[in-house]
Amino acid sequence: MRIGELSRRTGASVRALRYYEEQGLLGSDRSVGGQRHYTEDAVPRVEFIRRLLAAGASSRAIAEMMPCFDTPSEATFDSAMENLAQERRRITTRIDDLSQARKALDALMDTAREHRPRSRTSPTG
Repeated sequence: MRIGELSRRTGASVRALRYYEEQGLLGSDRSVGGQRHYTEDAVPRVEFIRRLLAAGASSRAIAEMMPCFDTPSEATFDSAMENLAQERRRITTRIDDLSQARKALDALMDTAREHRPRSRTSPTG
């Protein structure tokens, strides 16, 4: 199938599919004219990549997990699980950092409200 059909079937944009190829996450054959052609196996692969991206995994981390998708075994499963756990820890740290930033912004906003200039109206009337 061509890139447009893969895009329609998976919901991934053509641009995203090209990016997946650049990152080594997805492969294709090329026609004489240079058009990308994908096998039916590309559909579940792209769906898997999209699920990992939606979960916050980086393309580097996904590349490290793809052997579990390509050649499932205990070793590739254990490796993928460790990568997922590492990504989860990274996201948790980021959430904690964002929570602290939100608290700091809340405090700044509270202080700003306390010092908000009051409009003065002149007693002309």
